[in-house]
Amino acid sequence: MKATIWHNPGCGTSTKTLAILQDTPGIELIVIEYLQHPPSRAQLVDLYARAGITPREGLRTHNSPAAELCAELDLLDADGERILDAMMAHPILINRPLVETEKGVRLCRPQDVVREIL
Repeated sequence: MKATIWHNPGCGTSTKTLAILQDTPGIELIVIEYLQHPPSRAQLVDLYARAGITPREGLRTHNSPAAELCAELDLLDADGERILDAMMAHPILINRPLVETEKGVRLCRPQDVVREIL
């Protein structure tokens, strides 16, 4: 089974999710460090649709610098299009890790959510 993780190595939850994937037999793993190689808008829209979440649910709103950016950009009451615009300009606003397999896509918070699609 192929699995793609949109990963931030500085995030504990993302690192724990990556470890679950690495420890799962038979996984052909693709790791994308999304801060260096962010998804396109179309990819992100597709990932969220397949995960069954909205851009708002995929918005990182806690911890620095995301919390400051959300306040500065006035995203707490913004619509999905404006949130996606902000994510394209500032990938740190994309909550992670997102994991994609043939069984679906999940925002893996907490990390054990990844098991739903393995």
